[in-house]
Amino acid sequence: MTFSSLSNDIFQKSTNDYHITDHVDAEMHNPYELKTIEYYLYLKNWIDAVQWHLEDIIRDPNIDPVEALAIKRRIDSSNQDRTDLVELIDSYFLEKFKAVEMAEDASINTESPAWAIDRLSILALKIYHMQKEVERTDTTPEHHAQCEKKLAVLLEQRVDLSTAIDQLLADMGSGSKYMKVYKQMKMYNDPALNPVLYAKK
Repeated sequence: MTFSSLSNDIFQKSTNDYHITDHVDAEMHNPYELKTIEYYLYLKNWIDAVQWHLEDIIRDPNIDPVEALAIKRRIDSSNQDRTDLVELIDSYFLEKFKAVEMAEDASINTESPAWAIDRLSILALKIYHMQKEVERTDTTPEHHAQCEKKLAVLLEQRVDLSTAIDQLLADMGSGSKYMKVYKQMKMYNDPALNPVLYAKK
């Protein structure tokens, strides 16, 4: 099984599991062994699923401002968790390929494997929700047709992205590509780097 196939299977399972309750406060029951790559992939998609729905909730035009602020801060925290997890997954690849001898003309990719896998996780959610739109019976024929076209594009995008991820990993395994991980450069969560926060000290 390719890594993209493994990821897609786990992302689909996590997405389906989340929607059993379809609630942002639902308890996650990760079926995979703790600290395995499968565990981290499932966790990654679960975090993405919760954040997807928080983003929906906060766009309610009638939301209470106090509730909106609490959700915004929860989304900020979720973004930090997502970044932490992506870097953890990249650490898995760094370890996996650490003994590979790089070719003299080896090149670096525009993004690390885990950031590409991050996009694959989001695609799983887009596909799930677009499929639900296609299945609705309370919409116009125009809406249905538009959603069918969008779903087809998303499914094609998943094939293309999966192929690109597997090719990148194959290239890294052969030494024709290498990866770097640039640790977090986010500034807004850091009290030492966000001027609004350090000005209050």
